[in-house]
Amino acid sequence: MTTATADRLPEQTLSGGPSFDAVIAGHADALSAQLNSLRSRLFPPSAQKRLRKFSTGEAARLIGITDAYLRQVMLAADGLEPEKGPAGRRLFTLEQINELRRHLSRTKPSYLPWRTGAHHLQVLAVTNFKGGSGKTTTAAHLAQYLALQGYRVLAIDLDPQASLSALFGYQPEFDVGPNETLYGAIRYDDEQRPLADVIRSTYFAGLDLVPGNLELMEFEHDTPRILAERRRPSDGMFFARVAGALSTVDEAYDIVVIDCPPQLGYLTLGALCAATGILITIHPQMLDVASMSQFLHMTANLLSVVREAGGNLQYDFLRYLVTRFEPNDGPQAQVVGFLRSLFGDQVLTHAMLKSTAVSDAGLTKQTLYEVGREQFTRQTYDRALEALDGVNNEIEALVSKGWGRAPA
Repeated sequence: MTTATADRLPEQTLSGGPSFDAVIAGHADALSAQLNSLRSRLFPPSAQKRLRKFSTGEAARLIGITDAYLRQVMLAADGLEPEKGPAGRRLFTLEQINELRRHLSRTKPSYLPWRTGAHHLQVLAVTNFKGGSGKTTTAAHLAQYLALQGYRVLAIDLDPQASLSALFGYQPEFDVGPNETLYGAIRYDDEQRPLADVIRSTYFAGLDLVPGNLELMEFEHDTPRILAERRRPSDGMFFARVAGALSTVDEAYDIVVIDCPPQLGYLTLGALCAATGILITIHPQMLDVASMSQFLHMTANLLSVVREAGGNLQYDFLRYLVTRFEPNDGPQAQVVGFLRSLFGDQVLTHAMLKSTAVSDAGLTKQTLYEVGREQFTRQTYDRALEALDGVNNEIEALVSKGWGRAPA
């Protein structure tokens, strides 16, 4: 924030100054304006994010073929003209990589990992009600990883703080208007709209987004009133509404990734009832683990009520994901060992490492999958990317198992 901006903020005083809510509102407006200005500087001229292009080697690895075979495929794929960089090396967009996948799938369908009619839509809920557990970072990297593998992915920002939306280039105060979040598709009144109307495309080919903002809190306010009135809406009780909305776009996607709010409210319960897989993020500190104990107790109690009311609680998997892990930190390693002794295989083998590469990418509202290797020291980047890919590949294998097919 500039000094000039700071000077314009109202100062709270004990006598005669602005009210506290006015002070907070002034801070919020100033911060929003600065974030919007930052976006304009980072992504000119349209202030929209763009995904980088991929080298021949990267494209071949994403598809699962050799560089030499990729060159042969390009000769057979009519009209595919990748850009050439300054050194004359080919650079592929993700759209072009997906086009190559489609071309290859004509003779070997496994190159295109889309689900078939026999496979249900996979809905992955990333949750924990303690802030700072790495929930949004996990959801963003997972959704992008799956899109890079060729799946049709829908990311849903169910958090009113809308951090996932900001990561995908949508500033919630400026870019997301009334009735343009999931609330628009699950609200109880006649202003409800089809989910397809609030889905937005992103700069990641194959990855769409339902953005979030503070409007989502309206569902937390509306639902108690509906329950108090003992009304049973014709289109489903609160716990079935997220699943009902997703059923209307079922055929367009393979996997849905939901970034849940950091609290156990009606939105989170709706996401849990829609989910086929649940990921609970854990920061390996004893206070966080103690907090998670309370979260699990509350979740079990509330879900038992939902189950008795007819809610669907059938999951392909439940996994705990260790996040922001520092392997050389003795106490953290002890906590992870403690969790593995308690939950066994339900703790993912791989962990999200705490990495300066991920943190530095976040400074420009990017993920590690968006930035190039050249922006970091090779060792730092490779270590962070290996950890991310390990986690996400493990989750992808669970998705494949839920579909009853061999891991990708």
